[in-house]
Amino acid sequence: MTEALHYLELTELAARIKARDISALEVTRAQLGRIDAVDRELCSYVHVMAETAIAAAKAADAEIAHGRYRGPLHGVPIALKDLFWTKGIPTAAGTTLHRDFRPVEDATVVRRLKDAGAVVLGKVQLTEGAYSDHHPLVTPPKNPWNAAYWPGISSSGPAVATAAGLCFASLGSDTGGSIRWPAAANGLTGLKPSWGRVSRHGAFELAATLDHVGPIARSATDAGALLGAIAGHDPNDPTSLCDPVPDFLAAAAQDLRGLRIGVDAAWNNDDVEVTTQRVLADAIDAFRSLGADIVDVKFPDVAQAIADWAPNCAIEAAVAHEATYPVRKDEYGPILAAVIEAGRALSARDYQKILLRRLALRGRVVALFETIDLLLIPVHPLPPVTLAMISTLGERPDLIAKLQRYTCPFDMTGHPTITLPGGASADGMPIAFQLVAAHLDEAALVRSGAAFQRATSWHRRHPSLISRRQH
Repeated sequence: MTEALHYLELTELAARIKARDISALEVTRAQLGRIDAVDRELCSYVHVMAETAIAAAKAADAEIAHGRYRGPLHGVPIALKDLFWTKGIPTAAGTTLHRDFRPVEDATVVRRLKDAGAVVLGKVQLTEGAYSDHHPLVTPPKNPWNAAYWPGISSSGPAVATAAGLCFASLGSDTGGSIRWPAAANGLTGLKPSWGRVSRHGAFELAATLDHVGPIARSATDAGALLGAIAGHDPNDPTSLCDPVPDFLAAAAQDLRGLRIGVDAAWNNDDVEVTTQRVLADAIDAFRSLGADIVDVKFPDVAQAIADWAPNCAIEAAVAHEATYPVRKDEYGPILAAVIEAGRALSARDYQKILLRRLALRGRVVALFETIDLLLIPVHPLPPVTLAMISTLGERPDLIAKLQRYTCPFDMTGHPTITLPGGASADGMPIAFQLVAAHLDEAALVRSGAAFQRATSWHRRHPSLISRRQH
């Protein structure tokens, strides 16, 4: 398989498999070979499921040959963040604590992807417990664009594998920015759905009311194809919503005439790196040329939400880990242990105040979306983030707040977002922006993202896999 095929969009590959121009087995074998050759340095995979992947690919080819086509994921190789239960396969959630855990069932999203005919290549790495740092005994994945740069957290492995051509898309999760930061850092499209749109059953929990499950892909159309397969109510997760799931691929084909995109110029430019400002300005011009209406808005102040996110996450993480912490405290890395300790120390009164402030912010954001369809914002205000910069986070609370400024507020409110590549830094690193939509309006995100990507080519840039060898 040529390198060009490794970097095909999922939906492009799906069309070739459906037409039987290429077999799912041929693609899967080539992907497994590429993982073996390339991932030794990138370290994105935790567990490669070669035997089951080959079996799934053969089954897909047989079904397609007999006219039983399941849809745009049928026969397409993908990867799973290693916090989604996968029957009989080690699922560690970035920990050493759970390295021997083999679930007896698939997570709902994993079952739905298999039901859609997807070929699961394996489980990919993440930070410990999906919080902010990899366990000290875990080798972090490397950014394939340049190993001196941050690959993002916590869905580091999903983004690295997708960007490097080691799968055609991946499934991640987002609690404070964990789909959006890795998608931005690796030049990908990441879709954080509305809270409740996708079942969390069988996903290791970090913070129950903040956790979102969603795709990391090469295009908005691909993200829509994945979301269409995994979304919808699940009786095993009573917090999953009963609302009908739109046809996201139909939305991807629509134009943007009459779509209202809100822009808060002050929020988007205050203390935002100049190259990112240019990416935002170019995106605004592109959307205007595509027929969207650009609307000036004033977004609610999110300073308190940013301050509230860490204690909110901490107390919910303490609950999520109460079966193993503190009884197995010595097996935790220092960062995750510290956040759990902070959560155990938070009072019920303080937590209730946080919840009330969250509800108030959510109400203000809901009201804003009565006047617009989308909001255009940065992913973060910094230039492409280096590992050297990330290493200072422990001593730089101001840097943490900057990193979270445009991400964690929408985990606090539960609104859906899409991250889109929109430019590059002087040294060629990807720079992205976000669109935010009204609750449950992921169709608008897929629609606008696909239109933007028809008019631009930023999402078609790929890492050379050369610069990493310089470090």
